[in-house]
Amino acid sequence: MIVIRAGTENDLQQMLDIYNDIIVNTTAVFQYDLHTLEMRTEWFKLKKKEGFPVFVAEDEEKVVGFSTIGPFRNWQAYKYSVENSVYVKSNMRGKGIGKLLLQATIDAAKAMKMHTIIAGIDASNEASLSMHRQFGFIEVAYFKEVGFKFDRWIDLKFLQLMINEKTT
Repeated sequence: MIVIRAGTENDLQQMLDIYNDIIVNTTAVFQYDLHTLEMRTEWFKLKKKEGFPVFVAEDEEKVVGFSTIGPFRNWQAYKYSVENSVYVKSNMRGKGIGKLLLQATIDAAKAMKMHTIIAGIDASNEASLSMHRQFGFIEVAYFKEVGFKFDRWIDLKFLQLMINEKTT
């Protein structure tokens, strides 16, 4: 049974393994270089310092996915807008884990009184686009050929979910 819970420092190696696999094998992350445990630790500490949650999906005491929200942009007026990230271990995709993780991030953003969530998704990633649309995200931008990975240009879609009418 999949359990969604707050991530801890003890989960970082497993999160790192998932993230690095995504870097190497997918266009979900526009990165080339693998991350280190030190980088993942600093990322986690920054999330905690800024008050943003990190969730993990756990199956039989193993991390099979993780999600988070963070600043959409760093300028002050964007303080009620966040960007979400959802990553699932390759052999566990298509089992509803991403949906559980996305729901946790939406709930957290609502509790934090955020106004909107933005998702940046490879335009060819139908699984992620479909999942976000199921939660009410709508496409608001389409950027042509903004990433280059695996010897091809990648288009990027921004999807947006409005979550709170008032933020103050």
